[in-house]
Amino acid sequence: MSVYKKLQEARALLHKTPLNKSGKNKFAGFNYFELGDFIPQVTEIFNKIGLCGVVSFTSDTAYLTVHETEGDGLITFTSPLVYAENAKGQAIQSLGSTHTYFRRYLWLLCMDVLENDHIDAQEPKEPPKNIEPKPEFTKMPEKIEGKKGEFQIVINAKPDCTQEEWLALVRDSSHMLLDLCSSDADVMTIFKKNKVLFDTVKAKDPEFFKEMMGKFTETKNKFAKE
Repeated sequence: MSVYKKLQEARALLHKTPLNKSGKNKFAGFNYFELGDFIPQVTEIFNKIGLCGVVSFTSDTAYLTVHETEGDGLITFTSPLVYAENAKGQAIQSLGSTHTYFRRYLWLLCMDVLENDHIDAQEPKEPPKNIEPKPEFTKMPEKIEGKKGEFQIVINAKPDCTQEEWLALVRDSSHMLLDLCSSDADVMTIFKKNKVLFDTVKAKDPEFFKEMMGKFTETKNKFAKE
């Protein structure tokens, strides 16, 4: 009988043997096989069939080699070695935990012992939704006005007016006055009389200020061509 046939027979016998899972994962809520739950049974079956399992480790690989006790046949199971983390324990404790885990893992693999797929059994987590951050509220002046006289701009904003709404009020008011201009001198008067408003716009949003000033330049150039 080949070593493969012997191992297959050992697996069949173990699968007929009642096994209890004594390991408990309280956090994820499932039970699992510990070494003591199946190794005594495997040892007894191997002894009857003529097999012997030897676990060994290198710096990066864990091995379980199943040998024939009378013959040269062997089967080797391997796994990349990942060391257990134990921030509170000693290095030797971490090494011991690593060896215990891989012994258990390799024997389960060798004997084809099935456990529930705890990863697939968990409820899928919904991917985080892309939530756009709400714009930060900036309190704007409720009332601000230019110098008194012709072309004066007076802004009376609501207490909860956002920065965007406030900027639009200044822009719309200034553009409305620019449409009433009859000379480039009027354009300059609007800018000078309401400079306090425009300085505030520039401080809050330089790009918005630049775009708003485009209307001033456009209107002034129109009169220069006439």
